[in-house]
Amino acid sequence: MQKDELIQLHTFLFQIKNHLEQNCKNNGCEFIDYEKLDITPHKVYKSKREHKLAVFKLSKGIADILSNNYPGFEKIAARLEQMSERFMTEKEKEIIREEIKEEKTH
Repeated sequence: MQKDELIQLHTFLFQIKNHLEQNCKNNGCEFIDYEKLDITPHKVYKSKREHKLAVFKLSKGIADILSNNYPGFEKIAARLEQMSERFMTEKEKEIIREEIKEEKTH
């Protein structure tokens, strides 16, 4: 997939995220990992790898929301999480680990 196609997919998933946040009763916690990346579809200067990671995190959040109403989406969300970890750098993984530790202490 070319970078421009990936950004189009990212944009589409971002629109779905916004729609779900407006119309579903959720507290937004499904998209915390995505938001921590600070990669939106508008940031076209970000690398293809970063947009791919954002697409996986965004897809996982969408699957988490859908799993509340449709059985089977839990497995999809878990697989998307595994796929996103494959695209993360060690630095990104360390940042997430530190943030999880901070959340547990608060």
